[in-house]
Amino acid sequence: MSSGNTGEQGVRPVYLIEDDETVLRACAQALKLADLEVRTFGSAEKALVAFDEDPPAAVVSDVRLPGMSGLELLDVVWQRDCDVPVILITGHGDVSMAVQAMRAHAYDFIEKPFSDQRLLDVIAAAIRESRRRLHAVQRQQQAGTRLAHLSQRELEVARKVALGLPNKVVARELAISEKTVQAHRRNVMDKAGVSSAAELTRMLMIADPGFAAEPEASKS
Repeated sequence: MSSGNTGEQGVRPVYLIEDDETVLRACAQALKLADLEVRTFGSAEKALVAFDEDPPAAVVSDVRLPGMSGLELLDVVWQRDCDVPVILITGHGDVSMAVQAMRAHAYDFIEKPFSDQRLLDVIAAAIRESRRRLHAVQRQQQAGTRLAHLSQRELEVARKVALGLPNKVVARELAISEKTVQAHRRNVMDKAGVSSAAELTRMLMIADPGFAAEPEASKS
């Protein structure tokens, strides 16, 4: 069942999944008082039905649920969208279960009884991390879109320029003239919307985090 709409565009709800109605209502009330959008569910299956239509900013789920367990839910959420943090709660937790949850990519694991502030603090930290990941993904997509406008040869020149190679070395390695390299550099800067080799390097590193690890060729 829903405990409210998503509010302004871009605001994503926190999913609360708990089969104990008393606990569910108490947690939902605490989140509402903290001005968080909330959707509550009595089972993992019901939450997953809503997942694609109204994706959550974070998921808080009891481990022990009728049907699909919280750990099973965690695995499904991770496969669907690994940027959505999942916080597991339980009244029957032990060290081995906590370890299993963290290995399964749970953001955090808390035991009942817990304070409202403890729950709110964990959710706030999870949402901050989710937003950081989402921002990083968006930056990577934007950088990739810009670089997609480059031809294969322009991309080759761009990568070598970003590695700090002078035009004459780029020309030698690609078996083209320096004038051609200069022309490609101008096209790269224009299409990518950057004004310096440093900006181009940052864009390539955002689009491809492994780019910085590439060996640099000789600059001589």
